[in-house]
Amino acid sequence: MAAQATWVSARIIADAQQADALGDALMEAGALSVTVEDADAGTPEETPQYGEPGMETQLVWARSVLSALFDADQPVAEIVAECAAALGLQAELTIEDVPETDWVRATQAQFEPIPIAGPLWIVPTWHTPPQADAINLILDPGLAFGTGSHPTTRMCLQWLVRERPNGSVLDYGCGSGILAIAAAKLGAREVVGVDIDPQAVRSAHDNADANSVEAAFFDASQTLPTPYDEQKYDVVLANILANPLRVLAPALTARLKPGASLVLAGLLAEQAEELIGIYSPWLTLHVGDTQEGWSLLVGTLPQ
Repeated sequence: MAAQATWVSARIIADAQQADALGDALMEAGALSVTVEDADAGTPEETPQYGEPGMETQLVWARSVLSALFDADQPVAEIVAECAAALGLQAELTIEDVPETDWVRATQAQFEPIPIAGPLWIVPTWHTPPQADAINLILDPGLAFGTGSHPTTRMCLQWLVRERPNGSVLDYGCGSGILAIAAAKLGAREVVGVDIDPQAVRSAHDNADANSVEAAFFDASQTLPTPYDEQKYDVVLANILANPLRVLAPALTARLKPGASLVLAGLLAEQAEELIGIYSPWLTLHVGDTQEGWSLLVGTLPQ
């Protein structure tokens, strides 16, 4: 059975010069919202509002289309006709029902379980893991960066699957905590994450709890508590961006134990050689992976 309409959408094509006045009139008459767009968008008659330097552009479209949303029980045709008549307009009107939509389910449908490599999957909480015996990292899209869908995060996760570090791991710029949590699930003895965004730190804590993982997450803008303020690690992961990776070279390498691995991501492939040069006073980095124009750099601190 078709969903019952909750709202009605009125699509009105009118003179662009009167679009704003008509939109105001419709709002005063009970419209829940009104948007105005170019009625000729996508056609040769489309009027650009922004162009290349030197181009002349108009501040209004030749024709405008207004989309006005009303409650389903409103006499929409009569309202639009009265508003148009009051302004002396001839308006072309199309009315469509807008059924009730479960926006939560519609949003969730966009996010499916993501196979990473080997036994590791990223699974939203509303999905049943595709492989019950796999290493399933339960993670929902949220405010903090890191869901496993971006190539830089995926390359870091795939490195963790290949290397299976069993010592201590620092996730610098942890975002959602995805790398630290994955490291713990893959066998790391101790995992720590830091981020300058307090929301990310809270999100990482929540995600670790959801995965029954013990991990420590801290606000990097604050002084870390003892012993984390001076601790060194067997693996340091930093999936951030090229510019902070440049600036943080001394800080990141200072967190490495002798013989430890440094894994850098968040840089474009064409930035790899520059980053390799910046880190060369401490260790030799090489390109460990490249996906969709992004590179992963990996190196080992000398013993």
